[in-house]
Amino acid sequence: MDPSNLHNLPPNQKIELVFQLWDQIASSDAPIELSDGVKREIDRRCAALDANPEIAIEEDEMWRRINER
Repeated sequence: MDPSNLHNLPPNQKIELVFQLWDQIASSDAPIELSDGVKREIDRRCAALDANPEIAIEEDEMWRRINER
């Protein structure tokens, strides 16, 4: 598949493709390599949550905030 063809897809087809790719990645046993920058960001967020557990939100609240955008 030529990735340049993706630009011509309507948004709903692009989203469906993303879901299909995500499902394939999630079902794979292959390790996912994270960049050092991503690892640092994960560590930063974990440290922030450890330092201030009250910043955590419930899943329902997360989806409410996402849907407001």
